[in-house]
Amino acid sequence: MQSSASSHTALAQSLWRPNVSQVTHEIVLILLGTAIVAISAKIQIPFYPVPMTLQTFAIMAIAAAFGSGLAVATVLAYIAEGALGLPVFAGATAGPAYLFGPTGGFLAGFIALAFIVGIAADRGWDRSIPKLFAAMVVADVAVFVLGFIWLAWFASLSSGAIGVGPARAFAGGVAPFILADLLKIALAALAVPAAWRLVEGRHG
Repeated sequence: MQSSASSHTALAQSLWRPNVSQVTHEIVLILLGTAIVAISAKIQIPFYPVPMTLQTFAIMAIAAAFGSGLAVATVLAYIAEGALGLPVFAGATAGPAYLFGPTGGFLAGFIALAFIVGIAADRGWDRSIPKLFAAMVVADVAVFVLGFIWLAWFASLSSGAIGVGPARAFAGGVAPFILADLLKIALAALAVPAAWRLVEGRHG
């Protein structure tokens, strides 16, 4: 599942090279990634309609470490687990209906997040703090855009008043999270290049 766009080896592949087939290795990484995202979803500050969690941080770090192919596969597997009813989402419930709730747009945004940051990693940006930070900002904007559009439509349906949906969506689903997401981006953009330096020092 490694992207063909670049021969750059992903951080996860450099950190852990077990004596198993490539397919088995990737399946284990995907399952490990979904577990990390699920745990990050439960670490939250309650907000309505969108809780503040560590999911964006986890997915950004996973995407930077896995590359685009494995990162997108991990997020798709995570969403599939939730759709099947496993308690992996931020809310107390799961199942297909959860995908069409107020946070559905953010779940779709996680796929875009994984792809954008993963593509940056495929091109070697995971070794550069400024480049990785920039890619993560762009990816986070994509999450907010998709989440906002869906939440605005959902809020409009709930209120039945024209113009109320976008205002409620921005106030409840975007504004409270901007500063926190910038902090999460900074931490992830620092952590992955630092991990690369440790790997290179170990093999140096």
